[in-house]
Amino acid sequence: MRQSIRRQLRFLLAYAAATTLIIVAAAASAFVQPASPRNLGEITAERINIVDADGTLRLVISNKDRMHPGVIGGKVLQRPRPYAGLLFFNDQGDEAGGMTLTGRESPGRRDADAGLMFDQLGQDQTIGLEYTERNGQRSAGFKVWDRPDAPLADLVDELNRARAIQDPAARDAAVARVRAGAPKAAQRVFVGKTPDRVASVLLADGQGRNRLALRVDADGRASIEFLDADGKVVQRVGPNAPR
Repeated sequence: MRQSIRRQLRFLLAYAAATTLIIVAAAASAFVQPASPRNLGEITAERINIVDADGTLRLVISNKDRMHPGVIGGKVLQRPRPYAGLLFFNDQGDEAGGMTLTGRESPGRRDADAGLMFDQLGQDQTIGLEYTERNGQRSAGFKVWDRPDAPLADLVDELNRARAIQDPAARDAAVARVRAGAPKAAQRVFVGKTPDRVASVLLADGQGRNRLALRVDADGRASIEFLDADGKVVQRVGPNAPR
């Protein structure tokens, strides 16, 4: 009788151990197997965050109320950012560019902005496409900026401290002082259309001063202009220019 009970007990222990191993193996398999792709058809969301496997943020798709304020050098900018669009982040989780869109029409007024920008590593945008409209005055073009080598994270610290000031007037003045003292970027290239409907190519020097301009006015007059450091045209080449 005792031997029979021992055999039954050994069988139950072996059964329990085998069942436990099967459950553990099934659970482990569920974790290591990639999820099957699913077709969600259509989703509605205010914001979607795309991350790497380690959780590093790589892309934000957001409405204007939940847009990420931006991060550089691991430091989040303390600011509102009321723009809907996409925001890109690089391998270290810093903002690396994005696309934003705005547009509103009201009685007697039209305002719109659109931009697709790509940032220099550790700095602000270095190449981009922009469109702006203000009451019938429209500009659109491709731009290239020459950014300083100084990391933008240093400026972020100063701006965050300035924006933390409670008094609105003092806060605005402090932000303006920080921006005025920041290393300046130079716009080196513009290819596009200006608000006065001139198709233009502008090439600038390292200080952002236009030195060469190719332009075609709205009425069809074309010219090539060479400018000095003060923006004065020193030579003009065109159909009506002296030969």
